[in-house]
Amino acid sequence: MKIITIVGARPQFIKAAAVSREIEKYKDIQEIIVHTGQHFDANMSEIFFEEMHIPKPHYNLNINGLSHGAMTGQMIEKIEEVLMIEKPDWVLVYGDTNSTIAGALAARKLHIKVAHVEAGLRSFNMTMPEEINRILTDRISNILFCPTNAAINNLKAEGYENIDIQIVKSGDVMQDAALFYEEKAKAPDLFLPKEFVLATIHRAENTDDKSRLENIFEAFSEIGKTMPVILPLHPRTKKIIESSSFNINEDRVQIINPIGYLEMVFLLKRAKLIMTDSGGLQKEAFFFKKPCITLRDETEWVELVENGFNTVVGARKDKIIQSFENQRYDIDFSMDLYGKGKASEFIIEKLINFVE
Repeated sequence: MKIITIVGARPQFIKAAAVSREIEKYKDIQEIIVHTGQHFDANMSEIFFEEMHIPKPHYNLNINGLSHGAMTGQMIEKIEEVLMIEKPDWVLVYGDTNSTIAGALAARKLHIKVAHVEAGLRSFNMTMPEEINRILTDRISNILFCPTNAAINNLKAEGYENIDIQIVKSGDVMQDAALFYEEKAKAPDLFLPKEFVLATIHRAENTDDKSRLENIFEAFSEIGKTMPVILPLHPRTKKIIESSSFNINEDRVQIINPIGYLEMVFLLKRAKLIMTDSGGLQKEAFFFKKPCITLRDETEWVELVENGFNTVVGARKDKIIQSFENQRYDIDFSMDLYGKGKASEFIIEKLINFVE
């Protein structure tokens, strides 16, 4: 069996690597990795692949820096060329990026089977490009690997039980990755207080809205009076802040440059609380037994909210501060929500035994 894996961003490499490690156990399965180049990342050097135990891509399409339509169109064209050369049995796509939908579309138009990992997620916010990508990818896939019961229920509500698509609960490959990298965590070069909040802000709904961003940073400065905030910040967001003259108390909010995944795992393990607008970090907080406050108006990971591990607060200063002040830390994280690190094994077994 030949599988082509389509990835376009660093988090997708980390997820896909968990599945690749499982594929390596089978001598009769060949995996070809295609990197679309969607997110140009200077950290994805030779050292990144070696340190993270990630197989290097066989193809790098180097498509980035374009509008959504132009990027997706070029990806479909270039992925199709690869598929026609390699003639795989399966195309494996992850999540909700432009690379995800491009890989699925190119494959299905060539009558190649598609497996979607992280299927069934919904924010119910159609202004998000990711929401459009995930809905369309789900609809044209052959098998949907859903990380949670909530994801399966979303698909049932959309009538997927009446469509010839296999829906399975696989667990979450991100937990597989977190468990693998936990022992490989690497300390970043910075002073860490005994207790601190680990925060990240990157979504356009926050970074491109001056009012929301200012509310968030004012809340961080207030929270920093009680517990220091460590904030790895993308240069683009840092530039927005500097040009907006936000009043940030640097003694309370320690802004640092973006860090690698192993350094992030180190901080996650030692933080007291996570505050983020990242989907992935909400789950990683759970994996490492940390409560999370989500700085968005909705989340795809509703099971974290329903079970008290996560609080969604939006971007209002008063709500963010109130949530921090009311935060409990005596939470039992023993609940199995995401498969306990066995998702990759499950996915490969399903692909091997797939019957149309």
